[in-house]
Amino acid sequence: MTWPAPITLSGTHVQLEPLSQTHAADLSEASADGNLSALWYTSVPSPEGVPAEIDRRLDLQSKGSMLPFAVIDPVAGSAVGMTTYMNVDAANKRLEIGSTWYRSSVQRTQLNTEAKLLLLGHAFETLDCIAVEFRTHFLNRQSRAAIERLGAKLDGILRSHQTMPNGSLRDTAVYSIIACEWPAVKSGLLFKLGRTP
Repeated sequence: MTWPAPITLSGTHVQLEPLSQTHAADLSEASADGNLSALWYTSVPSPEGVPAEIDRRLDLQSKGSMLPFAVIDPVAGSAVGMTTYMNVDAANKRLEIGSTWYRSSVQRTQLNTEAKLLLLGHAFETLDCIAVEFRTHFLNRQSRAAIERLGAKLDGILRSHQTMPNGSLRDTAVYSIIACEWPAVKSGLLFKLGRTP
């Protein structure tokens, strides 16, 4: 049996559903919102590159190393971004939440907060993960601040970890939340969403 298995996770502000090519048109439009593919410190597909990126993620899913989701705005009824469980380590019940991007118009909204609540809740409460990682470019201050607001702790910096598309070397900031920290992190996320923990 595949771990983790494809699943739809639903909340008030967001729905995460298994990624497929049926989301390509919405995601191409989402990528164009804010010209996200031009950001040098992250990897967002260009509007025309979205179908190939969906195929790449689905190929990794077939190999057991990723579970990709389309991020759906339930009010608009359209896909507004992508996120994944990646670097899946089923034997040790560890995974990373990453390769996440959202169209500019929904960034810094409750959609992202609730998406993280759903993904972390499923990881810790259903998949029984011992740890969930987050990784980002050391210089991506917006992403690092968002990860830290979740309650994740910095494990360290992997220096000259990856070569970026523009040829520069990426230092990767690695964060994690471990299972015993999840109740406090969950309370914080529920508070941010205006719910009683």
